[in-house]
Amino acid sequence: MPTSTAPLDHLPIRSLTSGDLIGCADLSEDRGWPREEHKWGLLLAAGTGYGIDDPAGKGLIAACVVTSYGPGLAAIGMVLVAERHARQGIGRRLMRHVISQAGDTPLTLHATPNGQPLYEQLGFVETGRAEMVRGHFTLREPAPQIPTRPAIAEDLQPILRLDTEIFGLDRTHVIARLPAFADQLRVAEENGEITGYAAAWPNMDTHVIGPLIARDAGTAQALVASLATATDRPLRTDIDVRHESLLSWLKTNGLAPIAFNAVMTRSLPGLPGDWSRRFAPLTVAAG
Repeated sequence: MPTSTAPLDHLPIRSLTSGDLIGCADLSEDRGWPREEHKWGLLLAAGTGYGIDDPAGKGLIAACVVTSYGPGLAAIGMVLVAERHARQGIGRRLMRHVISQAGDTPLTLHATPNGQPLYEQLGFVETGRAEMVRGHFTLREPAPQIPTRPAIAEDLQPILRLDTEIFGLDRTHVIARLPAFADQLRVAEENGEITGYAAAWPNMDTHVIGPLIARDAGTAQALVASLATATDRPLRTDIDVRHESLLSWLKTNGLAPIAFNAVMTRSLPGLPGDWSRRFAPLTVAAG
């Protein structure tokens, strides 16, 4: 039977299941992150989790989730190591395992400044940046008058087609979960054609806006404004920094900058798809 003195580099890495949700949330809390049980539930259902158990029976000491989009890309997120085992090489070992499991599949992740040096050592390069903004949306500069409405069941296939076109890969297994995962899912429509869509999903005391997919910045603004009218929670979202006009508009309307993350890729010069119409990810943990 393993003991608390078992060498950390010999502890097995196992696949996680939905039954590990509480353990993952406990690990998040251990590192000072929000528990984010709702998000963990989605990631464990749509992706593949990897974890290392504490030999002393004190839950997980490390975890991460990989969301695969076929041979073209997989996104790594929620890379966590328990505080009591930090800076002992466990995160590096877990990442090497994930990279090995991925084989030839290109990888992407969003890196904090603290995590970026490790990922660079593992072959990831910075190919973009995202700015996290948060706050109570207070309309000071109106959005363009572009019609939006709640999505209905018949919209799912058009949403999936638009998402595949703009994201560059099929992520049906993630997007099809949005109606159940999000509190709001809205579309922008012109002449019977869906030109954008966005979701607002609950995360602790906020509503996170993502994905945010739109024909242009004005359509993105209209979607955000329409989502904001139906919640009294602060909004949070992660915007590609190249979308300067949207970021400026969000800040004018009450959202403040919180942090920057580096968008990093491995074995890929940049993310596929059309960045000019991809404004925010569903979550930085899944792309």
